[in-house]
Amino acid sequence: MAFFQDWLASVFREERAKVYGPSGHIYTVDLSPGAVHTVVLWSKNFANLLENRASLKDALKKYDQIYLHFTITGLGGTFIERGVPPYQTALSQLEDLIVFVGHPRRITVRFDPVFYWKEGDEIRTNLHEFEKIAPRLQGYGIEDIRVSFAQWYGKAKRRAAKHNFSYIDPPQEKKQHDARHLVQVAEQWNLNLFSCSQDFLAEIHGIRPSSCIDGPYLQSLHPNREPVSTKKDGTQRPDCRCTESRDIGSYTQSCPHSCLYCYANPKI
Repeated sequence: MAFFQDWLASVFREERAKVYGPSGHIYTVDLSPGAVHTVVLWSKNFANLLENRASLKDALKKYDQIYLHFTITGLGGTFIERGVPPYQTALSQLEDLIVFVGHPRRITVRFDPVFYWKEGDEIRTNLHEFEKIAPRLQGYGIEDIRVSFAQWYGKAKRRAAKHNFSYIDPPQEKKQHDARHLVQVAEQWNLNLFSCSQDFLAEIHGIRPSSCIDGPYLQSLHPNREPVSTKKDGTQRPDCRCTESRDIGSYTQSCPHSCLYCYANPKI
């Protein structure tokens, strides 16, 4: 969403997307308005949409519902998320995004991932950035926050070694302890916390398991209450509760955000 705006606008104008999967499988997704219940977009920077670059905003106006996952970790602009805007810049986009999608309930913010690393003898984390972000979200009427802790896949571990980066992957007990702090902050600002594909977080009072693509919820928000699939998406991880959807993201495109923990990008 933060990049490849020309391609994204073109597939919505043409109402079809050719998708190149990770194993080389190619398939086409019908994007005609009658075939699309909700367009769900993920990003750490929605400037392309807000500034209507490549007429992207215009191309999306024909769809009944747009739902946004906006990732704001507090790490933007640091060496961990080098190409991501600072959280203050990201938060400043929310007002116009709410106008575009029509209601703050059509936006969820992802404080995702919570991240730990070592600098010298000091252990660092973005955990407490949530204390700065939460009141701003409440002020915009955002209610739903999705959280998870960084998962260090092999690709990310190799990248960390390449950059001599000392990441820390705390034990589950430490993550649960720190998640309770997130709950305290969320309760202070009347925010709902959801875990993403980490069921051990949902064991904590105040955190519910998440369906990031939530068919029943999207149906309740739809202007015509159009029905949609409620079946679990069989292509996702076992802990994932997302309902069926069609992904148009392509593995031929590499994100320039250059996040050190990224599980997908092979070029950083």
